[in-house]
Amino acid sequence: MRKLLALVQPAAQSAAKQLGLNFAELEPLKGTVPVVQLSFPGVERLPIYITNAGAQILCISYLFKDAEVRAKSRLALLESLLDLNPSVPLSNFGRMGEHFVLLGAISPDCSTADLALELAALSDNVVDALATLQPFLKVSRKRYAERS
Repeated sequence: MRKLLALVQPAAQSAAKQLGLNFAELEPLKGTVPVVQLSFPGVERLPIYITNAGAQILCISYLFKDAEVRAKSRLALLESLLDLNPSVPLSNFGRMGEHFVLLGAISPDCSTADLALELAALSDNVVDALATLQPFLKVSRKRYAERS
């Protein structure tokens, strides 16, 4: 966990600056796999969960749950995700269990600047994705900031 925190800490603060924010908060999460939660308190941005998976550092943000998708819009949502995927810089849409996610991956040998760019791009992509996908969801975008 210490190694992951040492890698993520300077990149998180640099990412916050790239996003025009003053502060990023890191919180190590308990579990069998070392995971660090990156959040930006006081702004409407979802947390990013970061782990070193050996061959890559995974950066994941949970967008919404399957149950939050309007039933009649599900097929259109899935088509939109596929259509949007190529145009989302440094990120990909996916599913993990009941969650739709946006994720990025980078080499564990990356520089602080490269990891900061990945984190900032992912955070911006999450904001854009939620705004774009809002018509498919039962819950308003404002609620996402409240539940994170």
